[in-house]
Amino acid sequence: MDCTHSAAVTELDAEEALAYSCNSYFAQVSARLSAQELVRGLRQAGLNAPSGLVGDEAVGRIDVPATQTELQLEALGDRGIEVTPLELLGAYRKLALQRRNGNSNELEPVFKGLEDSVAFGIARAASVEGMRIAGKTGTASSENSAHTHGLFVGYAPAEKPEIVAVVYLAQGRGLDAAGAAQPVFTEFAHEKREK
Repeated sequence: MDCTHSAAVTELDAEEALAYSCNSYFAQVSARLSAQELVRGLRQAGLNAPSGLVGDEAVGRIDVPATQTELQLEALGDRGIEVTPLELLGAYRKLALQRRNGNSNELEPVFKGLEDSVAFGIARAASVEGMRIAGKTGTASSENSAHTHGLFVGYAPAEKPEIVAVVYLAQGRGLDAAGAAQPVFTEFAHEKREK
C-alpha cells in the first residue's frame, strides 16, 4: 500500500501523516497496539454502530486480527473491517461534536491533521476559500469488482463544526469524492455568510 505524498517528504508527524494519507506511518504506529486495543478504538469511534438515521440500516463489522500483518492492514482499513458510509458519517459527527465542545485535547493531532488534509493534503479538492474544513479521503475495495471506490468524510467549519458530509463514489477515487463534497461546503459557507 503505497503512500500518496511526495517522495520529497521524508519525515512526518501524526498530523502530517494524516494530511498526506501516509499508510507507512499508520502501519508502523498501529504495530504498537494489541489486537484488542485496535478493535476497541475502532468500536469507540463508532465504526461498527448503526447511525440511526435510517430504518433497517446495514451494519459493518470489525474482526479481531490474529497476526501483526492483519492488525496493520485492519488499521489501514484494508482487511478485517467493513464500514458503511452512514457509519463513517456517524463517526465523524461524533468527532465533530467533540471538536465543537472543546473537550478532547488528546485528539488535537487528529483535528489538525484533518484540517491540513483539506488545506494542503490529499483532500484539498474539498477546500472552500474563507472556511476551514476538516476531512479525509479514502479508497474502498469491493469483493464484487476490481474497481475501487472513493470516499470523503469531513466537517465544517473546522474550529466549530455545524455540518458533516460523506461522499461515496462508486468506481471513483478519494480525491474525486473530496471534489464532489466541495460544492456542499461552498453552499454551506455561502449560507453562513448571508446570516
